[in-house]
Amino acid sequence: MLILLPPSEGKNEGAHEQVLSLAKLSFSKYLTDSRVRAMTESKLKAAKAKTSAAIDIYSGVLYQSLDYSSLSARARKRADKEIVIISALFGALRPQDQIPTYKMKIKSSLWKVAVSQALESLNSDLIIDCRSSTYAGVWTPDPSKTVAVRVFQVKKGKRSVITHMSKKYRGEFTQILLKSKMIKTPQEVKVLASKHFKVEFHQQVGKEPWYLDLIIKG
Repeated sequence: MLILLPPSEGKNEGAHEQVLSLAKLSFSKYLTDSRVRAMTESKLKAAKAKTSAAIDIYSGVLYQSLDYSSLSARARKRADKEIVIISALFGALRPQDQIPTYKMKIKSSLWKVAVSQALESLNSDLIIDCRSSTYAGVWTPDPSKTVAVRVFQVKKGKRSVITHMSKKYRGEFTQILLKSKMIKTPQEVKVLASKHFKVEFHQQVGKEPWYLDLIIKG
């Protein structure tokens, strides 16, 4: 299983003197050239910047709800193996990749080819897509094995899209996935989600993925 997450605007400062090493980051075979270009644009002084694991750098609502530090050793091991974070500066990261804090907007044109090659090389059988639309443009996975997670609020009988707080529920669902037994099919994703949320599940059609809609009561 591959779980795709967005980064967060909120970030912690790096805590370690160990400086950034592009060669040690995940997917370096595919992404190093684009990372160098992105770093040049961002004017990041990587040689001086302290680093921490990506999972500790990102501090926004999704990552607060995911609460990586509270996971069991088994669940953390799964997170390190199954999560990929899409990054404006680094393209795609694993949770334990050591990076500095940064601020940059994603450019799909910079990352689309390289990130697509990197993630398609994983040959994942099931992809849980928790990215926001801003970060979805860098890679369009095979829709037949992709479950895109959306969040809606129902208040006084009216349904609306939850924007900022959708990150909270995507983070919660990611934690649920990591604590669960191994899931192999979209239908099993639906069954698991139904134990924790009111859900609607939409069949994959054409170029559209499966959609798992979490329905939150307002």
